Amino acid sequence: MAASTNILETIGNTPMVEVRSFDTGPCRLFLKLENQNPGGSIKDRPALSMVEAAEQSGAIGPGGTLIEATAGNTGIGLALVARQKGYRLLLVIPDKMSQEKIFNLQAMGAEIRLTRSDVTRGHPEYYQDLASRLAGETPNSFFVNQFGNPANPLAHEEGTGPEIWEQMEHGVDAVVCGVGSGGTITGIGRFFGRQAPHVEMILADPVGSVLADQVNTGTPGPLGSWLVEGIGEDFIPEVSDLSLVSKAYKVTDAEAFAAARKLLVDEGILAGSSSGTLLAGALAFCREQGEEKNVVTLVCDSGNKYLSKMYNDYWMLDQGFIERESHGDLRDLIARPHADRASVTTSPDDTLATALSRMKLYDISQLPVLVDDNVVGIIDESDILWAIHRRHGVFTDRVASAMSVSPETVEASSDIDTLMTVFRRDLTAIVVDGDAFLGVITRIDLLNWLRRERRPEPPA
Repeated sequence: MAASTNILETIGNTPMVEVRSFDTGPCRLFLKLENQNPGGSIKDRPALSMVEAAEQSGAIGPGGTLIEATAGNTGIGLALVARQKGYRLLLVIPDKMSQEKIFNLQAMGAEIRLTRSDVTRGHPEYYQDLASRLAGETPNSFFVNQFGNPANPLAHEEGTGPEIWEQMEHGVDAVVCGVGSGGTITGIGRFFGRQAPHVEMILADPVGSVLADQVNTGTPGPLGSWLVEGIGEDFIPEVSDLSLVSKAYKVTDAEAFAAARKLLVDEGILAGSSSGTLLAGALAFCREQGEEKNVVTLVCDSGNKYLSKMYNDYWMLDQGFIERESHGDLRDLIARPHADRASVTTSPDDTLATALSRMKLYDISQLPVLVDDNVVGIIDESDILWAIHRRHGVFTDRVASAMSVSPETVEASSDIDTLMTVFRRDLTAIVVDGDAFLGVITRIDLLNWLRRERRPEPPA
């Protein structure tokens, strides 16, 4: 096997694998593992294609700045390419993107400009409009504009589509894609429209995106919100040719996350949230068929970018995607029950350094102090600061030397008004059943519970 001389040479030629653990009806379902690209996603392909096209046209020159609006993965692909080719990279990213993606981009040398995810086109903080404006203000820069750049779908027309055709030994009946910029579904659709017109192009779209209705009815659907990252839009991207698509499926966040989590457990494939949407849409298509078909969809990126979200049980609980046993009392509001060994606590004999490190690790400001599962005190950042600075203590001193020894507790049988009384005094609710510690409830925990309990019913 010949060694590559540059990481960019390893983009593409990703593996194909058949899934076995899902109900695919009469069909066979195959996944093209685009998470095996060096940047971890399918977006490496158009990133390289768009930059090389800009170089060939003279739109970018040595020492120039690449500017792009991205949900993360195109940014990572561009960071990979920019670093290898010597360009500065400025990315405008909506603030709903996962921290893993942002940390990844910063580690690769990209400059990040976070902007609002709750505004639409025409607003000055809308991520695409902001990126375009920054490009106009930055000398020797190139606005990559994946949403309007013809080199985006070209990467899939000349690369991804032909690879699928060869890997499936010309036995393909349908390909299921999502639309972020629209490059993937357009490029693959153009290839198969020319090479094998019988192949159906299917769209899997998050509920809340306007695109599925555009395909199925010819009119954009009502705009909503969704948590899946990287696909779904509030407009029809310029490079997206939806006339190539024969049918679209709407997929809820819950369906997408459940599909991706099952894919990891049963097939060993760590896929991202958009891949869950595509998988759920592909399964819906497969189960509707009356005869055997070979269906291909994509693992668009790696799930390692979503470990703090859809692969985090506590985040899933907070969002209402995982149900837990209901007790009908304040135990239902505890995000991390002590009975599950999920709570973060300390003991009187721990050092102040230990207590502080736990606060920093879990991003919390106070810890219940326990002895044999009973609350004997509480310690917060101000207690540690006071002990170190005012009392001239050291971090090896015991927690017992600095903790408050009369913590206020709340019985599990108490009502919400009792919690509010605690919160108004700027305290965290320590919930107990008699002497036994059950867990803590923060303001965020209460807000998450209220959001779940008072969530409006979906329209019929």
